[in-house]
Order: sequence, then C-alpha cells, then structure tokens
Amino acid sequence: MEDFFAAMGLVLVIEGLVYGGFPIFAKKLAGEVLSLPENALRIAGLVAIALGVGIVWLVRGG
Repeated sequence: MEDFFAAMGLVLVIEGLVYGGFPIFAKKLAGEVLSLPENALRIAGLVAIALGVGIVWLVRGG
C-alpha cells in the first residue's frame, strides 16, 4: 500500500510539472485530445498502461 501512495504522489508531481511549468502546452494538448477519435484515445491509454506495468515490473526486479 505504501508503494501505491508513492506512485500516486509521483503522478501528481508529473501532472503538476506539466500544468505549472507549461500551462500553454497543457491547454494546447487538451484541445488536441478533444479532436482525437475515441479509438485512438483508447489505444493510447492501453499502451500507456502496458508501458507502466512493464516499467514497474523491470524496476521491481521482474
């Protein structure tokens, strides 16, 4: 459970860096996401999940 909260904290740090450090880029990216088809978003999300699981597995000594 400790690792889960550490991971959630890192997600917040990364999101904060994007919104706090590059607000114009964040707005532009949000606009681009609205124009993408649903299937493209779904595929991008699944790829992100797979990469995240792979990274955690490698870091944890899988």
